[in-house]
Amino acid sequence: MILATNNKGKLEEIRKILTDYKIYSLKDKNINVDVEEDKDSFLGNAMKKAKEIYEISHEETIADDSGLCINCLDGFPGVMTHRFLGDDATDRMRNEYLINEVNKYEDRSAQVVCNLVYYDGEKEIIGEGILNGFISKEFRGNNGFGFDEIFELPNGLTLAELSSDEKNSVSARSLAINDLKKKLKK
Repeated sequence: MILATNNKGKLEEIRKILTDYKIYSLKDKNINVDVEEDKDSFLGNAMKKAKEIYEISHEETIADDSGLCINCLDGFPGVMTHRFLGDDATDRMRNEYLINEVNKYEDRSAQVVCNLVYYDGEKEIIGEGILNGFISKEFRGNNGFGFDEIFELPNGLTLAELSSDEKNSVSARSLAINDLKKKLKK
């Protein structure tokens, strides 16, 4: 299967979890495309990416979209998690902004939502994962990417304080992949 992403972190994570399948990157298949995520839901963006890459490759494709939904901010940044400060913003800039915003509220609860779509030109199979936690008051940990250093699990550790294996066993992406795997085997 081709994974419809140019994000190396996602590629590594998905390869480590979806070990029953050979996962090719876009680069492996000489596909130089960055599908625009312009839908208003994680599922819509994942579906769009899977179908666009399938149309180019005519090979089984999986695609995901995921993001951080913060309750006190009415689900923000949601589908805009990676883009809400613009294309040139770094993970650190986005995370600083989010900590500053959440510090204005008592409720620090949040979810990471991931939708993963398999598409083979005929059928669409959808996996979903939701991880509940909190926005930390400070940056903690240095393993991971995106908002891992500010997303705190109920056990008090951020995703970035976990080993890769530990993170891959609890992440929203892992939950979505495992959900998809069950459905693929049916």
